[in-house]
Amino acid sequence: MHVNSGGFRTLVFKNRGALLVPVALVLLVFGRPTLQSAVIGVVVAAIGEAIRIWAVGYSGVTTRAAIVTAPTLITGGPYGAVRNPLYLANAIIALGFLIAFAGGVSLLEAAIMTAIVALLVCGVYAIIIPLEESYLAGVFGDKYRRYVKAVPSIVPIGSRLAPEDRFGRWRAEVIARAEVITLTFFILMVVVVVLKLGPWSGFGLFF
Repeated sequence: MHVNSGGFRTLVFKNRGALLVPVALVLLVFGRPTLQSAVIGVVVAAIGEAIRIWAVGYSGVTTRAAIVTAPTLITGGPYGAVRNPLYLANAIIALGFLIAFAGGVSLLEAAIMTAIVALLVCGVYAIIIPLEESYLAGVFGDKYRRYVKAVPSIVPIGSRLAPEDRFGRWRAEVIARAEVITLTFFILMVVVVVLKLGPWSGFGLFF
């Protein structure tokens, strides 16, 4: 099976970063942070970014590839706890900024924001995770299938991967090449939170 031969799932994978930009736009337009929500939310988002840096250090520059590819099956570091630590990290980042921006809105407005963000994030990953897993199963065969049985997909509960089966090492040198876009996005989002606490406090759909 050639998972990179075209089709809707491949298109979504290729544009997975751009497809999550609407998450930021929803928060920018609808959000109204408070000082408390901003502090809590940015801390949560920073935890997510730290997990991303941990995962990217193991998986390397293939995380930015336009097609599904994996030179080796990485099972060390965060990949020993969950099979998709990058997507878990992205979900935590999205949750963090959702908390940051939702502090000053009503419960109804917060519920609407949460529903939109959850739909966008879960929708994208529900499409591309099966695509990636199909590719990895085709390339690594029984080795990957044993990994799937031992390690959960997203929620780090119940991992049974033995230490001797954890392959890979963390490389700091790949972070500058593979994570600079996400780090820039993270910083910009923090800047927007600060601006909406001050000079942009009146900007948004909800007042």
